[in-house]
Amino acid sequence: MAEGAGVTGAALERAYRAEWSAVVATLARRLGDLQSAEDAVSEAFIAAARTWPRDGVPPNPGGWLTVTAWRKALDQLRSRTHVTERGLSPVLADLAAQPPDADPHEPAVADDQLGLIFACCHPALAPEVRVALTLRYAGGLTTREIAAGFLTPEPTLAQRLVRAKRKIRAAGIRFTPPAAAELGPRLAGVQAVIYLIFNEGYSASGDGALVRVDLCAEAIWLGRVLHRLLPGDAESAGLLALMLLTHSHAAARIDADGHPVTLAGQDRARWDQDLITEGSAILDAAVALARPGPYQLQAAIAALHSQAPSAELTDWPQIAALYGELARRSPSPVVEVNRAVAVGMADGPLAGLAILAPVVSGGQLDGYGPLHAARADLLDRAGAPDLAAAAWQRAIETTENGVLRDELIRRARGRSPG
Repeated sequence: MAEGAGVTGAALERAYRAEWSAVVATLARRLGDLQSAEDAVSEAFIAAARTWPRDGVPPNPGGWLTVTAWRKALDQLRSRTHVTERGLSPVLADLAAQPPDADPHEPAVADDQLGLIFACCHPALAPEVRVALTLRYAGGLTTREIAAGFLTPEPTLAQRLVRAKRKIRAAGIRFTPPAAAELGPRLAGVQAVIYLIFNEGYSASGDGALVRVDLCAEAIWLGRVLHRLLPGDAESAGLLALMLLTHSHAAARIDADGHPVTLAGQDRARWDQDLITEGSAILDAAVALARPGPYQLQAAIAALHSQAPSAELTDWPQIAALYGELARRSPSPVVEVNRAVAVGMADGPLAGLAILAPVVSGGQLDGYGPLHAARADLLDRAGAPDLAAAAWQRAIETTENGVLRDELIRRARGRSPG
């Protein structure tokens, strides 16, 4: 009995990870209300915990959970919906007429998942709300896990989710994919949310760890879902490739003493070759679609880094050219910082400093630590130690992450006398 209960418990855990979001998506689309869908799915899992140990795990756990959750939702509606003399209210009668069965792997259910993701990333919602909703409902993370990942008090995050669900209902946001005319801008918003989650994990803010692997893994999982649902979209593929290639370096970013290691100093034998191979293959398939975009360009840059046998043998001219194209397509001061570093490696530090000069004088990134760290390194290489010292100090002052800040202090001390 204990062994059977253990097997059932493992099946429930697998079903939660694999099916929870899909079942919520289907019910949210049918009910038009995320909270009601979540409540019904929670009841379905409670029912599964009671019946699966007795009756066995069903051959299609997702379908069983969808049917059960739908019946629970109808029961909830009946308990609080007015019943006329002729029977059910028109709204409830219409809902009750919908078939309860659903296979989570059917195209219609895939559309439900896509609709849920677009609803969570709706432009009417604040950016931080989009992130929290996407992680909770598209990713299936608990409120506690999301709060921990973003160093936010759990009650604060919970209230944010409650308000967001109310706004979705009040604004009439639908849980369906947008029309073709709206798909491009809306899809870009979804991709931006997923990449934001990845970046928060890969370059964590605050005084915690340098890398939050859980957030990186969740962003990659969401990227896989988006790529699976939209296999013909080149930029969704490019985003997934970019995250895989970037994350392949994660194990080498910290040394045995817990200090950050720059790309040039990393032990490339510790890079994850499986992620590099997968990311490169996805990128090649995306490029073959002949619809280039910013994520594909960044993925191409990451691929060149990942395929180089050493920092010295990296194809810096090609990377600089790719950053030039990225700056043309998606101009931003941050892209210019990265382009300056690449040009500084390809054509010398003075060429890199020339690109950084308007960024520094513009002042828009004055509080951006990587700008000052890049400038400090270029100034050192250009033979301007006094200016470099001031830039190192500014980099330290503007770096939030404690681990990275300590490393900048060590680098600054290591280059100056005493």
